[in-house]
Amino acid sequence: MLRRHLLMAGTAIAMTAVMVGGAMAQATVVRIVAGDLVPDDPASETYIKNIEAGVKAMDGSDIDLQIVPIAASSYADKLSALLLGGDIPDLIYFQGGDQKMVEQGILADLNPLIASTKFLKNELYGHNVERMKNYPYLVYDFPPRAPQPVIRTDWLEKLGGKKPETVDDYTALFQAIHDGDLDGDGTPGNTLGLTAYVNTNELDDIFNQAFGVTGTWMKDASGQWVAARVTEQEKAKIAYYADLAAKGLFDKEYVTNKFDVKEDKFYTGKAGVIFGSSAETVGIYGGKMAAAHPGEDITLTLLPVPSGPGGQGLQAVDVSKESRGWAISSVASPETQAAAMKVMDFLASPEGQVVDRMGFEGTHYTKAADGTITVNPDMSTWYARFSYAPTWVPPTEWRSQASLDFLASVSKWFKPDNSFVWPAEYAPDVDAAENVYRSWVAKFITGEAGMDQWDTYVAEWNAAGGQRLTDYARTVLK
Repeated sequence: MLRRHLLMAGTAIAMTAVMVGGAMAQATVVRIVAGDLVPDDPASETYIKNIEAGVKAMDGSDIDLQIVPIAASSYADKLSALLLGGDIPDLIYFQGGDQKMVEQGILADLNPLIASTKFLKNELYGHNVERMKNYPYLVYDFPPRAPQPVIRTDWLEKLGGKKPETVDDYTALFQAIHDGDLDGDGTPGNTLGLTAYVNTNELDDIFNQAFGVTGTWMKDASGQWVAARVTEQEKAKIAYYADLAAKGLFDKEYVTNKFDVKEDKFYTGKAGVIFGSSAETVGIYGGKMAAAHPGEDITLTLLPVPSGPGGQGLQAVDVSKESRGWAISSVASPETQAAAMKVMDFLASPEGQVVDRMGFEGTHYTKAADGTITVNPDMSTWYARFSYAPTWVPPTEWRSQASLDFLASVSKWFKPDNSFVWPAEYAPDVDAAENVYRSWVAKFITGEAGMDQWDTYVAEWNAAGGQRLTDYARTVLK
């Protein structure tokens, strides 16, 4: 019933758009929604016009991209309300909440549409391909989000210039940052080794493998699958975080930090190390750090993945589905779906990569009469929305060494996880068990609970739904 209602609503919207005027009838209308695309915003309008012109140059298609207004704050919730209210844009960016829309039947299977593309089908990463096999409704053509730590290069040099190679080396680095007066305020001991925000996901990306947390599911001594969340390896990792916090090296306020607070602590010298989730984020951090300290020559250095008692590597990558990405409405007509995919295909092309990854000529870069491209300072604040095509070679290299090192590290340490998509009936158990985990991790790190209470946590996790999840996982995993 809901899908029928949505189909009628979507058809009415499309018909209205075509009937607006004769000029409009010549172009295929594609309604697009994303939190950072805003109607009447000059930057958004320029970006959209560049895409329309690029698609036209690519194969002669006339596409009229129309931005659907939506607030960036609480985006996932507002998007769900929009969609469940019957207003279904044609090209939709999700940051969660997509699975329930799949259950409503309003998201198209992207595999046939991608198969018809000229560029996008050849520019997907390995994890994209695997995720599309398991969940063909979202595509996010970017390297895996793999948070990795950065430090000011001048601070690292003041500490001897040696990058940490082991977990113990990281502890020593955090201690040296804390003890040194690197920010020059005359008060040693008031700088955290590192900070984070909301949870420990970022730290887990480099410390999971080091402590032997090899995937979402691991085998216990009896050979049975158990959740990594309740293993001895996880316990050792959390104990390490708690020890850092007890020594004043890790930010005990991480739970209440927002991302902007985390960043501000880094830029103002209150924390020496933060994690960037992508190469572009690392580049943006570098640009913002330089802007916060005008007149100083400040760059960032990416710190390496440490080895530890359990091994070395980045956290295993979930290939069950995309956690975010672009979807196309199944309510849209075949013509509109094809037009939406042309937008995505163009942005994966060499010309589209210039639009999506380099921003605006005259603002983010300058092109001379002989074709020479010069990158402008504003480039550091630009980021791609659609695609980070792996084979594209930029006309000039503007990315920082830290950003390039980030990409190399992701490629070197990629490992697929053994997680899977849960049936909808298990969603309450997933949420409840995760809430228990996050709550106890915070208590361990802040000192509200001691590690001798680990068994109490495990019992609570199992009771909250963890045991039911474990029982089901054992039917899925071989």
